[in-house]
Amino acid sequence: MIQENHQPAFRGPLSGIRVIDLTNVIMGPFATHIMADMGADVIKIESPEGDSLRAYQPSRNAGMSGVFLHLNRNKRSVMLDLNKDEDRDALDRLIATADVFLHALRPGSIERLGYGAKRVRSLKPDIIFCGAYGFSADGPYADKAAYDDIIQAGSGIAAMAGRITGTPAFTPTVMCDKLAGQAIAYAVMGALFARERGAGGQDIEVPMFETSIEFMLLEHFGGFAFEPKLGNPGFARILSPRRKPFRTADGHCCILPYSDRNWHRFYDFVGRDDLKTDPRFAKLSERVQHIDVLYEVIEDEAPKRTTAEWVAFCDEANIPCMPVLALEDLPDDPHIQAVGLFGTAEHPTEGGYKLVRSPVSFSGSAFELRHHAPRLGQHTEEVLRSVGITRGDLFAPDQEEEKQCPAI
Repeated sequence: MIQENHQPAFRGPLSGIRVIDLTNVIMGPFATHIMADMGADVIKIESPEGDSLRAYQPSRNAGMSGVFLHLNRNKRSVMLDLNKDEDRDALDRLIATADVFLHALRPGSIERLGYGAKRVRSLKPDIIFCGAYGFSADGPYADKAAYDDIIQAGSGIAAMAGRITGTPAFTPTVMCDKLAGQAIAYAVMGALFARERGAGGQDIEVPMFETSIEFMLLEHFGGFAFEPKLGNPGFARILSPRRKPFRTADGHCCILPYSDRNWHRFYDFVGRDDLKTDPRFAKLSERVQHIDVLYEVIEDEAPKRTTAEWVAFCDEANIPCMPVLALEDLPDDPHIQAVGLFGTAEHPTEGGYKLVRSPVSFSGSAFELRHHAPRLGQHTEEVLRSVGITRGDLFAPDQEEEKQCPAI
């Protein structure tokens, strides 16, 4: 079991950095999840209604969904009603102590709220101000609502799926939210590094739409990269309808010969010596153009052996190969067990839960669970007292009740 650690220590490369987080759901909280796991003091500002991700099911108690438990660990929750002058004053005081201010409101909305870049910088001149938007503030889509599905539709992701199946489709994950969250994290850390080198504070814009477009074009640019274009976007191997996990005698497996040596070992194993001298497959540049033929060969051969037999052969031949694992299978995978990715922890109000440590490791500091995911407003009194505010009306009305709630 992974224990919560409150002992003073070097707590990661962002130890000593304070982040004011005005985001909710996935994109922004994933960014601050990364920063919190690196040691940053992330203060999650929540309205009296709380982050809507709290309400997802299943949960043991209202407001503490399983998704929320993972995404918001190592953060502190401060509940403020920014319609009240005294709560806005409290936020102002917190900003004055912070290194980073992160929000995910539309450009006009954050200005109307009174926390645009200019005013926030008046409270802390060297702060890193980051606006995480659906669309850049400089374009006509600046005030459009943006959710992951919207960005998958607009960035080419859904259309690319349609080139394989004939019908545009979304990926079964909030891909754009998560990749934008990572972009926010590295952008903020880059700005913090620049500040350490004397550049001072700066404003950052991370738009999901534009970030997702660049992400999609990395491998799909192809002939579209040239002016005039030499072809439409699309990476042939990725778009092959035969690119898929292959059915084996007892399951499914990804079998991916890649290099010349990989393919020759595969040909030997399945008894297809004729393919060794076929000019269509002589080198990588040619194989890519005829990859469907080779995928069909794998598809025909895969059911003749079990998944374990394929993995054993491919591992011995240094051919990339992996059985298809469901999410629920992952904690039992021998590699995952060996590296200790999964653990368990005991939340003071939510009971036992699975904990996935940060997959990134630093030689100078180990992953540490400093705080369990907070109850709504759990740290309001603690945090505001640190900036000289002790007015009781700022604190969550059930704060003491939450503190005394027994473990399940």
